Amino acid sequence: MLIGVPKEIKNHEYRIGMTPAGVRELVAAGHEVIVQRDGGTAIGLTNEQYEAAGAKIIDTPEEIFAAADMIVKVKEPQPNECRMLRPGQILFTYLHLAPDPEQTKLLVESDAVAIAYETVTDSNRGLPLLAPMSEVAGRMAIQAGAHSLEKAQSGLGTLLGGVPGVAPAKVVVIGGGVVGINAARMAMGMGADVTILDRSLPRLKELDALYGPQLKTLYSSAESVEQEVVAADLVIGAVLIPGAAAPKLVTREMLKKMKDGAVLVDVAIDQGGCFETSRATTHQEPTYIEEGIVHYCVANMPGGVARTSTFALTNATLPFALALANKGYKQALRDDAHLLNGLNVHRGTINYEAVARDLGYDYVPAEQAIA
Repeated sequence: MLIGVPKEIKNHEYRIGMTPAGVRELVAAGHEVIVQRDGGTAIGLTNEQYEAAGAKIIDTPEEIFAAADMIVKVKEPQPNECRMLRPGQILFTYLHLAPDPEQTKLLVESDAVAIAYETVTDSNRGLPLLAPMSEVAGRMAIQAGAHSLEKAQSGLGTLLGGVPGVAPAKVVVIGGGVVGINAARMAMGMGADVTILDRSLPRLKELDALYGPQLKTLYSSAESVEQEVVAADLVIGAVLIPGAAAPKLVTREMLKKMKDGAVLVDVAIDQGGCFETSRATTHQEPTYIEEGIVHYCVANMPGGVARTSTFALTNATLPFALALANKGYKQALRDDAHLLNGLNVHRGTINYEAVARDLGYDYVPAEQAIA
């Protein structure tokens, strides 16, 4: 199979869909890999390293999309990239379709086969290709939140960990999944007063057993969310419903009761965000203010630490990319029910139920689509 790795074009996105080590694995398995010139240069992965691993360097994305059997990316394809996709071509990347009707429409029209990292599952009911970026985003959320709390960033002027004689900041994390626990760990490590909310009692018991009284756990209800958010200095939105639009758990009315200069970091923004007042921002202009509250809603947060993120992501995606290349996508999907869950768009049909429901498309089960 001929695998193409184009350079990412989203604002301040420096990650790349494959490292030289991944190229070497695919070439050793008998495949060809073409990589766009300077695709990884910003994070220290040079054209020479890719060539030494067996890749061919290509100058333009148009050439890559025109030639490759499978496109491996990081972020969702931008409109001009969607229009370059060919019928039957495989696209393997993050998609986040539920809050993005334009991308969904273009992928349906492309007649391509789009497999989304974020809905591939594993035997532990986890999301193994989303987890590495969730770990990064959870940890970054605290860095970003702590910086946004500084007065020069329009925040309260509060130090997350406080100092002797001065109370630490109150950090509230909504969601106890991978993002939430990584955010809580970082906040606790910096000395903050941390509370985590979740609707799963087994998860809350697990977190209580792991961290004891250092981490406060609360069952998530409309009332508990409001009480905690209103008292918070920093709120981390870490809610995920796989493949579906995020629920809006923090309302504008709650913001009006918060302290001026408090900070919201919405890690769920890729799926539409879990705060009513959220709208996607970029690393170039990461924050804005609504109702006196600083909002940090960067949609590709892990792109800020692009080298770490690239290696973490490609460690997880490479085995699946190899399976797709070695077997062809239909056989690879038939052989692995977890990879099959990643199929979101197949030859003009929507194959992930939450996406079809949220965007009003007919749902064609993945098994039926590849039959």
